[in-house]
Amino acid sequence: MEKTETEFLQRIIASPADEKCPIRKSLDLFSSKWRTWVLFELCKQPTYRFGELRKAIPPITNTMLTKTLRELEAIGIIQRKQFNEMPLRVEYSLTESGHALTPVFFEIAKWADQYLPTEN
Repeated sequence: MEKTETEFLQRIIASPADEKCPIRKSLDLFSSKWRTWVLFELCKQPTYRFGELRKAIPPITNTMLTKTLRELEAIGIIQRKQFNEMPLRVEYSLTESGHALTPVFFEIAKWADQYLPTEN
């Protein structure tokens, strides 16, 4: 494992942009606006029910939210917990690898504050 950012960048620059490239894998993960938005919302609080997530992301359809949640669960970034009670209750939360994305969103927000123009 690389010890410095420079060593990491040298490895990335020297490697082909194939499916093993960590930058490409990350970009594939974040290429969907819905995945990114769902992950951002899940970083805000420990758990969400489906309806809560739907309200937090107004333009998303139920079908797209379901698809996105299934994709993120298959990748291992979120977990789905079903409670066997009536009415049926399902909660979504970040896994350990999902929680590791919180600093990434923090850094993106810092960058945006500094470099993206604010609307008046």
